[in-house]
Amino acid sequence: MVPGKTGDIEICRRQYGGDWSIMPKLDGILETAIHTENMPRARAFYEDVLGLKPIYSDDRLTGYAVAGRDVLLVFLKGAATQTVVLPSGTIPGHGGQGVLHAIGKDELARWEAHLASRGVTIEGRNDWERGGHSIYFRDPDGHLLELATPGLWEVY
Repeated sequence: MVPGKTGDIEICRRQYGGDWSIMPKLDGILETAIHTENMPRARAFYEDVLGLKPIYSDDRLTGYAVAGRDVLLVFLKGAATQTVVLPSGTIPGHGGQGVLHAIGKDELARWEAHLASRGVTIEGRNDWERGGHSIYFRDPDGHLLELATPGLWEVY
């Protein structure tokens, strides 16, 4: 099978079986994972600049609740590459790179001013055809972050 060729999705459907006409609902992104080389620096950024509150922290990661049910996980670089076995189950090794945060349509200017007041450079902007607006900047580890107002995607 050559990726992207016509019929690939049908081959995958046959391979994985089941009735794909009844698809379970996805309710959004629950967790986003990124890595840091310096946890104190990352925590200062996410807590002081973005105003996030930690909901979990240990020697390998800090977890933050974002807007109620979404979770941002910041792993110490290298700490998430190995499988972790817990009393409750197994977490396979994994990794992550970037995050998009949704913001209200009236919040963009406030975020731009706030980021500027914290010395954070906005590296890019986009005005989407559906009416949404995005700004792009980086955290201290170089992860590209995006803040987007409604009108980016068909679903947002």
